[in-house]
Amino acid sequence: MTHPCLSCGACCASYRVDFSVYELDDAGGKVPSGLAVEVNGSTCRMRGTDHVPIRCAALTGQIGQRVGCGIYEWRPSPCHELEPGDYGCEKARARHGLPPYAEAVGDRIV
Repeated sequence: MTHPCLSCGACCASYRVDFSVYELDDAGGKVPSGLAVEVNGSTCRMRGTDHVPIRCAALTGQIGQRVGCGIYEWRPSPCHELEPGDYGCEKARARHGLPPYAEAVGDRIV
């Protein structure tokens, strides 16, 4: 069974992703520095989430069809915090014209 997030991706094209510079690989973290822009001395942002239309530079595929994260294992903390079916997920899905999470996965809720 494929995880429902792999056919969505709405969150990756809905939100600004700000995180600590200490999460960058050149500061000892894991997020590839080339995929981030500096916001200030202590905060950076994923490329693509810093302008409209929002689309994270690490997102691959087509929203609502088949997607993936090119840095899933090294993604920043805000990406770990968003959970399938939570308020942020539902808001992103609605923004992209997708049905609510529970409706999309039916009996397959994970």
